[in-house]
Amino acid sequence: MKALEERILSEGKILPGPVLKVSSFLNHQMDPDLIMEIGAEIGERFKDEEVTKILTIESSGIAIALAVGAALHVPVIFAKKHRTSNVSGEVYQTMVHSYTHNVDYTVVVESEFLKPDDNVLLVDDFLANGKALEGLMELVAQSGGRIAGAGIAIEKGFQDGGSNLKAKGLRIESMAVIDKMDENGIIFR
Repeated sequence: MKALEERILSEGKILPGPVLKVSSFLNHQMDPDLIMEIGAEIGERFKDEEVTKILTIESSGIAIALAVGAALHVPVIFAKKHRTSNVSGEVYQTMVHSYTHNVDYTVVVESEFLKPDDNVLLVDDFLANGKALEGLMELVAQSGGRIAGAGIAIEKGFQDGGSNLKAKGLRIESMAVIDKMDENGIIFR
């Protein structure tokens, strides 16, 4: 997606790790027009999959997931990183490791929101090592639902998460895939 690639090149910052900081337009300060464009494109790519729910993980994926939900006219669920007092009843839960924060989270979704007849589209802002998507896949598996695929804003193609998940049969549609990222710049696929 050209508009996203252009914003990454003009405003993205490469940090050690390698971490791509896109806080000025995607996951701290958000550009609503760009996010809606990303959502529309992901929605277009999955329009024939009969998606019934969108599932993401808090917090940076929520805006993109909402944009996809608006494009497909389906509800959006976000897995909470902590079981709070307003999460009641039966839940699906799994452990997810955050590469960015180097911490493990027990993520939860109330079981009333994911059902065996759901066809779920997973959505997130980044795909690097694939742990967040694996966690979301586990939540859908616990519900007995199906997975339509995954819509991702930015995939770090130089890390193995995307290739490992594709090898397991997951359809992944990434709006920007970075093949190389270092002090010399960014190269897209």
